[in-house]
Amino acid sequence: MFPVRCFTCGAVIAHKWEEYKKLLSEGKSPREALDTLGIERYCCRRMFFTHKSVVEELARYRGVISFEEEGP
Repeated sequence: MFPVRCFTCGAVIAHKWEEYKKLLSEGKSPREALDTLGIERYCCRRMFFTHKSVVEELARYRGVISFEEEGP
């Protein structure tokens, strides 16, 4: 899940995530993709460069770990 806003400046950036991934799949470098999207602030660029989706990783453990307290 990509953040809706940049953690540093608060700019709304989530709406550009899908287009960013599309540009990368077309062979553009991350720098070229962000330039194309108009992401200029280094704090916002960091959000794209460092994002790692962990949803798929966490979904593998669904049902394995129980958060319910066990009674005596």
